[in-house]
Amino acid sequence: MGLQQTTPDYLDQCRSAQRAEQEQSLASTDNWAHVDKLQVHADFDAVYQELAPLIDANVPESEAIQALMEKHFAIVARFYVPSRDAYVGTVLFYADNADMKAFHNAYHPRMVEFLGDAAYTYALQNLQ
Repeated sequence: MGLQQTTPDYLDQCRSAQRAEQEQSLASTDNWAHVDKLQVHADFDAVYQELAPLIDANVPESEAIQALMEKHFAIVARFYVPSRDAYVGTVLFYADNADMKAFHNAYHPRMVEFLGDAAYTYALQNLQ
């Protein structure tokens, strides 16, 4: 089951969790002063470079994709460790924000949609 099969209420719950957890983290960490942002961008790039060629031949639930989602989550967690809903909210933010969507879809035209389903699967299987 992908994000498209969830309810609008659940998606709103995830967006709210992401905003709340991110705001709390920003406030308590001096706007993520502890994060090496250049390294984060390089690491996200590496994951997306690895993920993009796999999108057309794999399903989000595949072992290879889920291994990459574990890496993706670990990078996100450098900022703060999101709850299940906040992690899903993070990938919803990629879809909702035009600049983030364009950035991600530059790797593959379906990157944002695929990331959403892959992160949703990862969250359901690994996060609380």
